[in-house]
Amino acid sequence: MAEPAVLVAYASKHASTAEIAERIAAAMRDAGCDAQAIAAAEVHDVSGYEAVVLGSAVYAKRWQRDARSFARRHATALNAMPVWLFSSGPFGSVDEHPTAPTPPMATKLVEQLGAREHVMFGGRVPTDPGNFVERAMLKNTPPERRDARDWPVIEAWARGVAAQVAARELAPAR
Repeated sequence: MAEPAVLVAYASKHASTAEIAERIAAAMRDAGCDAQAIAAAEVHDVSGYEAVVLGSAVYAKRWQRDARSFARRHATALNAMPVWLFSSGPFGSVDEHPTAPTPPMATKLVEQLGAREHVMFGGRVPTDPGNFVERAMLKNTPPERRDARDWPVIEAWARGVAAQVAARELAPAR
């Protein structure tokens, strides 16, 4: 039996979410899936995939435009397959923000697409700040606290998703 094909689509502003998507795809490949990470804006067809993981960086509680557009463009196809969602942010570890709400778009997409799950992963302070707020974050955050991505947690989540896909538990979550 061929390895199930999984798309890990993402929208990233400063490469942190892209790095998470690449790590998710790698963990899923190690767990028996044919997974590939592709920027959401570059995906034109999802018909060759058995499942989709969609992720976005979060700024001011908002998903990136490319992730929102991807979900809109492919809504019909995504409704017919299993979908998982992840967000990158808020800055700092998720444990430091226990009351941080799920981004509204993620909540909406869980419902609209019948997504199986949404998870929030810690983020990283931009290493290439583009505005005053980002420059202040970089300047005022100690170096040891600038990257709160928990790679073992991210990889364990990806392996769990891969196990469901590899077991062909592919009916949408509805």
